[in-house]
Amino acid sequence: MEKSEFVGKIRDGVRVYSVLYFVLFLGISVCGSYGDDDYKHPLSVIAIHKTQFALHISASIEAKPALLGLKGEDTQWVTVELEHPEPSSGDWVGVFSPANFNSSTCPPIDPDNWKIGKPYMCTAPIKFKYANNSNPNYANTGKSSLKFRLINQRADFSFALFSGGVSNPKLVAISNHISFANPKAPLYPRLALGKAWDEMTVTWTSGYNIDEAVPFVEWGLKGESKVRSPAGTLTYDRSSMCGEPARTVGWRDPGFTHTSFLKDLWPNSEYTYRLGHRLFNGTYIWSKKTFSFKGSPYPGQDSLQRIIVFGDMGKAERDGSNEYSIEPGSLNTTDQLVRDLKNYDIVFHIGDMAYADGYLAEWDQFTEQVEPIASTKPYMVASGNHERDWPDSGSFFTPLDSGGECGVVAETMYYVPAENRAKFWYSADYGMFKFCIADTEHDWRKGSEQYEWIEKCLASADRRKQPWLIFAAHRVLGYSSNSWYGGEGTFSEPEGKDDLQKLWQKYRVDIAFFGHVHNYERICPIYQSQCVNTEKSQYSGVQNGTIHVVVGGGGRSLSDYSSLIPVWSVYRDHDFGFVKLTAFNHSSLLFEYKKSRDGEVYDSFTIYREYKDVLACVHDSCEPTTLAN
Repeated sequence: MEKSEFVGKIRDGVRVYSVLYFVLFLGISVCGSYGDDDYKHPLSVIAIHKTQFALHISASIEAKPALLGLKGEDTQWVTVELEHPEPSSGDWVGVFSPANFNSSTCPPIDPDNWKIGKPYMCTAPIKFKYANNSNPNYANTGKSSLKFRLINQRADFSFALFSGGVSNPKLVAISNHISFANPKAPLYPRLALGKAWDEMTVTWTSGYNIDEAVPFVEWGLKGESKVRSPAGTLTYDRSSMCGEPARTVGWRDPGFTHTSFLKDLWPNSEYTYRLGHRLFNGTYIWSKKTFSFKGSPYPGQDSLQRIIVFGDMGKAERDGSNEYSIEPGSLNTTDQLVRDLKNYDIVFHIGDMAYADGYLAEWDQFTEQVEPIASTKPYMVASGNHERDWPDSGSFFTPLDSGGECGVVAETMYYVPAENRAKFWYSADYGMFKFCIADTEHDWRKGSEQYEWIEKCLASADRRKQPWLIFAAHRVLGYSSNSWYGGEGTFSEPEGKDDLQKLWQKYRVDIAFFGHVHNYERICPIYQSQCVNTEKSQYSGVQNGTIHVVVGGGGRSLSDYSSLIPVWSVYRDHDFGFVKLTAFNHSSLLFEYKKSRDGEVYDSFTIYREYKDVLACVHDSCEPTTLAN
């Protein structure tokens, strides 16, 4: 829509509505049942429903270049030149996509979604910057030049200049439209293990539905002939969202998610692949480049195997449009893992991934951010409160943390080898490792469906072949000296370890990982709140307790510790970081905690254990025996 047409439509009778409700409710979430009670998503501070039409005849905003991705790029820098004869320090520029963002794009009035009549604007920007971001003297000169980094998100873009700050926005000027040359291109591949050890899945996003093109992956051993495997296609619509803002100002068309299953892989062998769509006119659309990955090791294979574990990362903008952002460490973690890409084999991101919280454009931004990792290493995920929780949605906890997504977005955009992806628990075999990934946003207590699955998963580990048994979940079901857990006196999610600790002990789980708390903490080998081993740097002999680790410092603003330091707390670090596990063989495992800012090791220990040490009986680990002949 041209600027003149846009203005005409508005002048023809669009009313302006004030929505105090927006400030009080929209986008506010808390970090589960314990945590950041004052948290607001950065985009929720913009009272977009209160926008007033105030186009200034002498104000202007222009974006260039107008056409992006001419060489197949899926990211490009855009320069935005703006001029305002009545500038103020509260002026800001929002990036909108699709480019037409006036009231004509609002959905039909629905009392459950819109508390009053249709507003002037009903779409939040995908990101924004203050006009003085690059010119501190803007309030005097009224001129500024801003640079934005855009990614291909299947639609065109426009920029809008607002005065009045974010709490009382007044639309002053609207830019020209810009777009990518191929907005529907296949983008942001993300690998994941399949249900069989010799299967890899490839998931990606595009603008092509199955009535327009057939999705597939062309792949094969490096340097050899390729085959093509078809892909399935999923999407969701606004009605799939459970509430605001996902259903209202945060809604954005997700395009289509495709998943292909690459089977019968040779262990440890390198494969190359590229994404494809065959249009019905016979032409082909290909991904921007060819990617590569290694097949998983055979279960029990005695080879070097390296695992990355962290939680709670989020996304951040490389162009500096991080106003009110609370994921300050996310790019450090991402970039450190990209630099170290050759030195690990698989990643486990245990919940709270994008922190989109109902602003759905941020899922594209997150998948683009981690693409250098996820396109070449299996990127396994777990469900967190910011993916799943919403009242009356079936989640175990019922705050507003998912922003109305109620698990739909994560379950669609990421493949996990679960029997039912709405129940986000699954097992994964990787060489000498057995992983049991739980879903803390569903009931885990004894008698629940998930509890029975957890026991089945742990019991299925053949410890002669897979000596390293790992349990992971988002919320702390074990031990944490975080301040809010300490204040409750539980030092864990209430009822977290009540039933599970007997399973960890019975099946001799080596390490239990948790996120949710945004820091790092290592707990001694423990059972029923008692350390069962006084060593701190080297563990050997009989496996008599599970080591618990909180590794939620992936990037979200950090959590404080309790002033009390429990005797079981071995090492605490108030910084961003991740864990690396290195299995050298069946009896030797190295654990390292690394900071995201420098990649250096700040805490470590080793485990040396023989098969007989796992079989040995310790308290609550063996069935009764008999001396009968």
